[in-house]
Amino acid sequence: MREFTVDETVTAAFASASWVMETVERERDLQGRSHAALRQDDRDERRAMKLRHEAEQVRRELGRRLRRAEGAERRAAAICLARPELADHPRELEWALSDSSGWTATDVAALISVLDCREPYDWDDTWVSRVVDLALEFDITGRHPLREPLTRLIEGMADSCLPADDRRRLQRRIALALRDDPAALPLSALVRADAWASSVREYLGDAPAPHLVELVEHLCELRTPRPGQKWRARCLTLLEPAGARELVRFALAAFVCEPSFGRYRRVVSDSNTEVARGAIWAATLARVDGLVAGLTWLADQLGGDRTGFVQDLAVAGAAINALGECEDPQPLWRLRTSLKNRALRKQVDAALATAAGHVGTTPARMLERGVPTHGLAADGTRSWRLGDHTVVLTVQDAVTVRLGFTAPDDTAIRALPPAVSERHAKELKAIKSVQQEVRQTLAAERVRLEELFTVDRTWSHEDWIRHYLDHPITAVVARGLIWEADGKAFLPGDAPPGAEVRLWHPARAPLGEVTAWREMMTGRRLRQPYKQAFREVYLLTPAEETTGVYSNRFAAHIVDHPRLYALLKKRGWQTTWLRASGDDAVAKKELAEGAWRARFRYETAAVADHAVTLAATDQVRFDRRHGRAWRETPLAQVPPLVFSEAMRDVDLFVAVTSIAADPDWIDRGEERFGGYWREVSVGALAPSAEVRRDALARILPRTAIADRCTLTDRYLVVRGDLRTYRIHLGSGNILMNPGDVYLCIVTARKRDAKLFLPFEEDGQLALILSKAFLLAHDNKITDETILRQIQAASIPLH
Repeated sequence: MREFTVDETVTAAFASASWVMETVERERDLQGRSHAALRQDDRDERRAMKLRHEAEQVRRELGRRLRRAEGAERRAAAICLARPELADHPRELEWALSDSSGWTATDVAALISVLDCREPYDWDDTWVSRVVDLALEFDITGRHPLREPLTRLIEGMADSCLPADDRRRLQRRIALALRDDPAALPLSALVRADAWASSVREYLGDAPAPHLVELVEHLCELRTPRPGQKWRARCLTLLEPAGARELVRFALAAFVCEPSFGRYRRVVSDSNTEVARGAIWAATLARVDGLVAGLTWLADQLGGDRTGFVQDLAVAGAAINALGECEDPQPLWRLRTSLKNRALRKQVDAALATAAGHVGTTPARMLERGVPTHGLAADGTRSWRLGDHTVVLTVQDAVTVRLGFTAPDDTAIRALPPAVSERHAKELKAIKSVQQEVRQTLAAERVRLEELFTVDRTWSHEDWIRHYLDHPITAVVARGLIWEADGKAFLPGDAPPGAEVRLWHPARAPLGEVTAWREMMTGRRLRQPYKQAFREVYLLTPAEETTGVYSNRFAAHIVDHPRLYALLKKRGWQTTWLRASGDDAVAKKELAEGAWRARFRYETAAVADHAVTLAATDQVRFDRRHGRAWRETPLAQVPPLVFSEAMRDVDLFVAVTSIAADPDWIDRGEERFGGYWREVSVGALAPSAEVRRDALARILPRTAIADRCTLTDRYLVVRGDLRTYRIHLGSGNILMNPGDVYLCIVTARKRDAKLFLPFEEDGQLALILSKAFLLAHDNKITDETILRQIQAASIPLH
C-alpha cells in the first residue's frame, strides 16, 4: 500500500477532523453575536451573557471530544488544531498532543509543516516541546524523513517569540537528535536564521574538517561577554590546526554588512548569540587581520540606538570587551563618547581598565592617549582635492568646526559649484562625515578636560606637550585654559619649561589671583571653552557639617521635570523618568575617575495629562567607591574639588529648570507654587549668580550702556527713559520702579554678536545683558506687550 505524502496527510487530517473547525466556528459565531448584542443595546446584557455562556459550552464540548478521541482521530485533530487560524486554541492543541500515540514520521512531518505557517508571536514552548518529544521517539533511521521538517523547525524557532533560553534549549535537543554522524556540525551550532550564520556555514561546506567542527562547538560554549582562562586555553589549542585561524577571520569579516533600507536588521539572531561571541573572542585570540576594525564596527553598529541594525547588547558587549585586549585605545575612546546604553558604557570602562593594565597605565591616561586626530594636521586643518577645487576642514575654536572652499585660482568661495558637488557627491559626503566626527571628538574633549577638575592629576612637561598642546583637537581646548606649575598659574603660551603641570582651579588659588585672572580674561577678550577663571566654588557650610551625610542646600525647589531630565543627561548624570503615580528618582554621577559618586534626589511635584510636569528637589549625598560597591561618606570627608564640582552641577540644574526662572509662569494662573515663584525669583543669589554678577562688573564698563547700569547685591539696575528697572541676577526677572512692578519679557532681543562674554553656559548671562540693552533704551521699544506693561498701572509683585 502506497504511503501518503506530507501534503496528502495534511489534507486527509483536515477532512477527517472537520468537526474541529465546525465546533470552533460555532463558538466564534456565538461570541460574535454576543458582542453584536452589546453594541446594539447596552442594556441587553442578559442576552449577551447567555450567548457567551453557550460559546463556553461549545468550547468545553470541543475539549471533551478531544479527550475521548484516540488513535488516528486524535492525531488528525492535532494536525487540524496546528492551523494558524486556530492559534487562539493553544490549550486544545496541547490536549490533542498529550497522550496521543501511533504517530508516523510522515504524521509528525505533516504536523510540523502546518505549525511552520504560524506567525512568530503564536509559538508556544509547551506544544513545541511536545512536537520535539514526538520526533525524538523515532530512532536514527526513523528520523530521516524528519530531517528537513526539523531543520525548518529550528530555523523557524529563531524568529519566534519564545524566550531565548527556551528557544536555544529546544534547538539543541533537535540538533542532537538529528546528528547521526558525531563528526558532523550540529544544526544548532550555526542556525540558518541570519545572513552571518548562513555565510559561515557555506564557508565550512557540507562536510567540514572534524577539527573545525570541534572549534565551532567550542565557540558555542561561551555564555558571557568575557571568556575565562579555561575557555581561552582550549580555544588557543583549537586554533592551531590548519584552517582554524582562517575560519575565525572569515567569521569576523562576515559580521560587517550594509544596513537594510526602510527597516532595522538583525546581524545575529538570538539563536546564534553564543557562537557569535565565541567567534569574536577566537578572532581576538588569533589576532586576525582587520581585528580592531571588525570589533569596532560590531560595537558601534550593534550597541548604538540610531543605526540601521537591531541593537544587540550581547554581541556588542563581547566586541567591546575584546577591544580591551587590543593595544589601540582609540576605538574605546570613540565608543565611550558615542554609546548611550549604560550597561555598554560600563563594559567600555571595564575594557579600558583591561587595556590600561596591559600597558601598565590607568584608564584615564589610556583615554588621553587614544584621542583620535581624524587625519588633521598639527594646525587643526585637513584638506581634500575635488577636481580643481579644494575643501579645507578647520577647527576654528573649542566649539566650531568649519568647511572652507577654494576655487582653482586659490580664491576662497562660499560653497562649491553645484556641478562640482554633484560630480563629487560621494567624496563630499565622506568629508562631512569627518567634520561630524571631529565635532563629536571636540565636544568629548571639552567634557573630558572639564572632568579633570575633580582629579588632582599632574603631567610631566613632555607628556603635557605631547597629549595636550601638540594634539590637533585637544590643543584647541587646552590653549584656552589656565594651567599651573610650581605654584604659578599660566596660559599655555607662557608655560615654564621642564616643570610638572596640572589644571588650575580657582578653589586652590588665593582670591587676589582669581580676581586678576578674571580681569585679564575680560580685558584681553579671551573666551574659555568652559568656565574656569569665572568658575563657581562651593565650600562646605556649617549647616552641612551639622547634617553630616547630606546637603539640603538645593532642596525644596520646584523645577520643570522634562528640562531637568534632559539637563541631567546632558551633564552625564544617570537617572530615571519620574512616574505620574507619585515617584522619586536619584540622579547619580561618578567623579574623580570613578572614585567618588554624587547622588541628587528629587520627586514628583505636579502631574498633567498623566505625565510629570514639575519635580521637587531634595538632598545631595556622596559615596566613596569600595571595590565594586559604594559606601556613603560624610560630607566633611569628600575631597573639596569633588564636592564643589558636584554641587556646581546641582546648582546649574536648579538655576536653569526652576519655575522661578520662567518669566511668564505666574501669568499662566498656576498659583499652587506661586509663593515659591515670588520668593525665589527675587531671592538671595546662588554661587552661579554671584559669579554672573562678578562677570557683569567687568563687562558692563566696556559697553555703551555703562552709564545707565548699576550693580547691587542681587540686581542689575538699568535706568531707562521711561522707568528704572531691576533685573534679578539669578532668575533674570525684572521689577520696575516705582512700586516694584513685575515686567514680563519672555523673549528679549538677540544680543549683539560683537559683545564679548568670557563664558556662557546656561544662557542667563546673555539673557540679562540683552534685557539690559533693551530697557536702557525703553523709549525705542516697539513691542506692544512690553510697552503696555511699562506704561500701565500694573499690580506690584509684593
